[in-house]
Amino acid sequence: MKFKTIFSIGLVAALAIACATNPFTGKRTMALVPNSQIFPMAFQQYDQFLQENKVVTGTADARMITNVGQKIAAASERWLNANGYTGYLNNYKWEYNLVEDPAVNAWCMPGGKIVFYTGILPITQGEAGVAAVMGHEVAHALANHGQQRMSAAQYQAIGAVAGNLALGNDPKKQQIFNQAYGLGSTVGVMLPFSRNHESEADRIGLTLMAIAGYDPIAAAELWQRMKANAGGNAPPEFLSTHPSSTTRINNITSWASEARAEARKFGVTSFEK
Repeated sequence: MKFKTIFSIGLVAALAIACATNPFTGKRTMALVPNSQIFPMAFQQYDQFLQENKVVTGTADARMITNVGQKIAAASERWLNANGYTGYLNNYKWEYNLVEDPAVNAWCMPGGKIVFYTGILPITQGEAGVAAVMGHEVAHALANHGQQRMSAAQYQAIGAVAGNLALGNDPKKQQIFNQAYGLGSTVGVMLPFSRNHESEADRIGLTLMAIAGYDPIAAAELWQRMKANAGGNAPPEFLSTHPSSTTRINNITSWASEARAEARKFGVTSFEK
């Protein structure tokens, strides 16, 4: 019992101490692993990925990915500086690469390392669509969603250990608990947590693309094309790491005017669509 009490106190202390602040929402977020550890690992993995895949260079599409990425990064810095976060991006090392791959995908590693697959370009259909995807991916990096996911996974593991300790040395009860805990914590906590990150990145991304001069409504149009491309093959939303396309379209449509209003604070009055 004494060990369990010490374990519980230690867990509460870890929850209280290992936190950061999301500059876009002002909310406290989990940060068990500091970015000073995460970024170097991410940069190394990114370099390895580029070595193992075909990077497209010297084409109009490759230049577009870089140009749009630079605009979104500049918009990020403008917003952060204006809102009291000067120096927030000091350890970010932005890099944008187009990779030959038919997958309809793009991603950003912690610290600003971005990849677009060629398979997504027929869906983005030009700069505004690329800006919608780029804004979303950059938002993940700025909000430290990778750090939060790592922290959540560690808390999930700690919860499993605590549950097994509480059950003592009863293998049958532990097996039942582990099965229930695994399913419950995934469907009830981890997946909603991930979907919340996706929605948060959508909303932040709209602001960034608007400040960069792109019409945020282009993001809703992008997701309409994404939905058509999926052909109804997406899993139910509650079993997915992402909101449904319909949810995203509705959210983005309702947030677009807010993003334009924020961009106007930075003197942006016309938006490319």
